[in-house]
Amino acid sequence: MDAVRVALLREVLAGTEWLGATRRFAGALRGSVVSHGGGLLLVGTPGYEPWHLAAHLVDEAAWSGTPELTPTLVRHDARASDPAQLAVGLGRIEAARRGETLLVVAPEEPGGPLLERVHDARRAGATVLALGSGGRDLVSLSHESLAVPDHTDLDLDTVQHLVSAGAGENALPAPRRRRRLRDDLSRLADRLTAPPPAPW
Repeated sequence: MDAVRVALLREVLAGTEWLGATRRFAGALRGSVVSHGGGLLLVGTPGYEPWHLAAHLVDEAAWSGTPELTPTLVRHDARASDPAQLAVGLGRIEAARRGETLLVVAPEEPGGPLLERVHDARRAGATVLALGSGGRDLVSLSHESLAVPDHTDLDLDTVQHLVSAGAGENALPAPRRRRRLRDDLSRLADRLTAPPPAPW
């Protein structure tokens, strides 16, 4: 989903709880990794690996000039023969320490082995964020969580787009005033096509 589509989606969601909720969660994510200088671990469940979110966070890190948002994707079935960026296994969560952030994306409540590792990471001082079904056990281990239950208007993939885009924003949005969609899209197009600042 590109920046224009995210802007349109935000316009559609204006006045709903989702816009504020995703921005708050994104702000917690960005605040955690930036204040500690990076160290973002991203993990899913055995049946769901958040590849898409990892790719969007890499893009947002580059576009926003915030390299701390670049995640390390932790995989349940990582093998030593995998490329380096795909070979990080669950042992990395066990090694998490103070100053690192662990983002767990779980469309359903994770099983015991992952929850035990998340608990150990939190006890070692890592900041734990949870995005997904809102399972009680994972939420109780999290410093910040955003629940996306099955019966909501948005699916988990769409919420991940909003969170990654929000994490890449360099400032909190100004209070909303009534504007026309065309004006918003024009401002967004101007920002996206502006030349990068001169490196002085």
